[in-house]
Amino acid sequence: MTLAKTRVLIVDDHEHAREAIDVILSMDECFEVIGVVTNGQEAVDFMEKWLPDLILMDIQMPVMDGLEATSRIKLMFPYVKIVMITVSDDMLHLLEALKRGAQGYLLKNLEPSTWLEYLHSIIKEEAPLSRDVAYQILKELNVTERRQTEDRLTTRELDILYGVAAGWTNKEIASQYDISE
Repeated sequence: MTLAKTRVLIVDDHEHAREAIDVILSMDECFEVIGVVTNGQEAVDFMEKWLPDLILMDIQMPVMDGLEATSRIKLMFPYVKIVMITVSDDMLHLLEALKRGAQGYLLKNLEPSTWLEYLHSIIKEEAPLSRDVAYQILKELNVTERRQTEDRLTTRELDILYGVAAGWTNKEIASQYDISE
């Protein structure tokens, strides 16, 4: 029994990126590239004739960007899985892509094996974010949280907070910062 291949549309305005993605997908017999287009409008037009299972969509493209194309495609074909592909790890792009209906977000600089593993998880509806993107989100949240905390606390309060976080006792904190226990 042969399993049906996942039919893929590649949407990217850079020729080398399109070729590299095609090569990565050709490494895995589960994927079949059925179309390659250069912008979001072409992707929307493509959907009127062909029905891919998965769209790999760049974000920044001429004519129509990937975010707008994702919104339009999801309105007409909500079952199609869309993974945004980009060189940018900008969290605003990620969040906007997910709000518009994308199932995932892949950085173009990841290893081919990571791409394939991630795309398999998307097809199986297992993982909406790659480990690298999840790490970036956690890092950004940590920095944002730290900035917000630092904006509200005095230097002395921050010193005490760091002492508590380090596991010091009240006595050790008082001794370290010359304050009463």
